Amino acid sequence: MSRPAPLTLVGLGPMGRAMGQVLLDRGHPLTVWNRTASRADDLVAQGAVRAPDVAAALAANELVVLSLTDYDAMYALLEPAAGALAGRVVVNLSSDTPEKTRAGARWIAERGGTLIAGGVTVPPSGIGEPGSSTFYSGPREEFERHRATLEALTRTDYRGEDPGLAALMYQIGMVMFWTSMLSYWQAVALADANGLTASDILPHAAGTMTAMPGFLSFYAPRVDAGNHEGDVDRLAMGAASVEHVRHTMADAGVDTALPDAVVALFERGMAAGHGADSFSSVVELLKRPAGGAGATAATATAGA
Repeated sequence: MSRPAPLTLVGLGPMGRAMGQVLLDRGHPLTVWNRTASRADDLVAQGAVRAPDVAAALAANELVVLSLTDYDAMYALLEPAAGALAGRVVVNLSSDTPEKTRAGARWIAERGGTLIAGGVTVPPSGIGEPGSSTFYSGPREEFERHRATLEALTRTDYRGEDPGLAALMYQIGMVMFWTSMLSYWQAVALADANGLTASDILPHAAGTMTAMPGFLSFYAPRVDAGNHEGDVDRLAMGAASVEHVRHTMADAGVDTALPDAVVALFERGMAAGHGADSFSSVVELLKRPAGGAGATAATATAGA
């Protein structure tokens, strides 16, 4: 049985510290660095090596994992130590856009290193836990060589050679997470205005969310086929419903910014002549116009 591989971890916020703890628990020799050095104290007490600076952290191991805010933070930290990037495999688990991720991969490559991009789908408490997962993309050979080490953190979900694909999949999840949570806060605000607590409505709210996968599964093949026929639902009915939601909020004195935005989107669909179509037709309003800017290699490689 092979020994756990050594690696360097840069960035010791809550996520980075959780990763460091799991790596140490699983026997990986670990070098760490953080701008605020004291954040490494607990890990160093358990056997991690504290690098004196970023250059030393990069020089210590071939595999370098970054847990930072975004790619701007990566540049700020690594630019002064860019000469130490040659021959390094940098796994950046920071959040950012697919295009910034691709630019980051080019920047690392120009300095002799290789970037593997990652998008962690769980909070710090999920690191090392069964069922947790991280999207990865970038050069397959380097990814496969370090897969076992990365799987100490979470299950790995490799998406292809294009480094932007991991960020794309991560942001797709974030689109759904943030808007779903905003809808919950809106519901809590309405409940509060009517003398109910978040705990009072929790069973109903959870049940509503639990039903969502059924809707996603139903509409996905229809949307892929461009089928927005109004045989099951109609946009006009949905438009009336979202108006009722907005009026309910307004009558309760609750902020209506979110329902206003939803109503506006339905109104656009109605104005475009989709009243008798399914409300799934709204997706056509959201799509990038044919031939629009921003096309990437993602379409060609998403199934890699």
